[in-house]
Amino acid sequence: MDADGQADHLKAYGITYYSLEKQLEVRWLLNYRGGSFLISDTEDLRRECQIRGVSFEVISDQKTEQILEEISSPSRNMETVELEKAPKIAVYTPEGNKPWDDAVTMALEYAEIPYETIYDREVLNDALILYDWLHLHHEDFTGQYGKFYRAFKTTPWYIKDKEEAEALAAELGYDKVSEEKLAVALKIRDYVVGGGFMFAMCSATDSFDIALSAEGVDIAEPMFDGDPSEPGYQSKIDYSNTFAFTDFILERSPMVYEFSSIDMTQKRQISAESDYFTLMDFSAKWDVVPTMLTQNHTRLVKGFMGQTTAYNPENVKANVLVMGESKLNGEARYIHGIKGKGFFTFYGGHDPEDYTHRVGDPKTELELHPTSPGYRLILNNVLFPAARKKKQKT
Repeated sequence: MDADGQADHLKAYGITYYSLEKQLEVRWLLNYRGGSFLISDTEDLRRECQIRGVSFEVISDQKTEQILEEISSPSRNMETVELEKAPKIAVYTPEGNKPWDDAVTMALEYAEIPYETIYDREVLNDALILYDWLHLHHEDFTGQYGKFYRAFKTTPWYIKDKEEAEALAAELGYDKVSEEKLAVALKIRDYVVGGGFMFAMCSATDSFDIALSAEGVDIAEPMFDGDPSEPGYQSKIDYSNTFAFTDFILERSPMVYEFSSIDMTQKRQISAESDYFTLMDFSAKWDVVPTMLTQNHTRLVKGFMGQTTAYNPENVKANVLVMGESKLNGEARYIHGIKGKGFFTFYGGHDPEDYTHRVGDPKTELELHPTSPGYRLILNNVLFPAARKKKQKT
């Protein structure tokens, strides 16, 4: 999985998932040649690698022992993690096509990793217990329809989405979309607290935390929910309810395409050519989880934007780990934390291979980006629940 040795890093994750489905022995060699996978050899596996265009090497038992001995040396920042089972994956997404693409769905399909889609009805009916891993993408859990009002309020897709969201909320027994979305957010919170793995990108990250912090508080203006927001609602925000963020200031104006001070999109002063973020280095033997989540063939990842592009470090809770940051722009891009018995990872931006993905833009063709470092971070999270858990030492 290093830069020169692998022709298709993304499909390699699919091969690893395939191997877990076939109940082959799989080990993730953290920090060894870009985070390579050691898999028991079969003719079927070799053939599958060839069909999918994934580079592999067949090594002897003696060579295997040499590699594992090298990794186990206290002087090497490497570790071996056993992967036990293929996690069952759920992608939270509404039925039908949206005017945006979902980077995780594209990654899963390109890597040939199976998943199922669920939405509010299934979440509220406790379907999350069926899954090991949940993905949230371009979603607004505050009931403000993505704060698209100013630019898109008269477009057919915005009107249609708003009508469908209101109809679904009513069908599920809620007076407002904001109340229904809060109920969904609370179910997702309980899923994570109970031991689930949640991965979120773009606006699903900050809008999720904002919804939790505003439980019981009306922060939506009349064009969103039919009545005025609650006077002085900023002072009623409860940061103790959130996963990752604290001390943020909500954006009151419905005409501003922004939720709060968490997002750095409007504060950025950086050109596309110099927009990169750096993955942090962790001790593989002591901090196994963040080491897994930052496996890559480069530590420098090309930046990309979204409705929520990156996070203001001042609004990131002290117990949340920053795994990727842009020091040039003073922002956190990739963060991870523990909630109850479960884990969450928030990844800023919309599509790692589409710098300014906008409404109506064509979908990204991952065949053109088979070695994408930005997409590798997504797939690290997909395999994370498969790992045999070791108690984190720091």
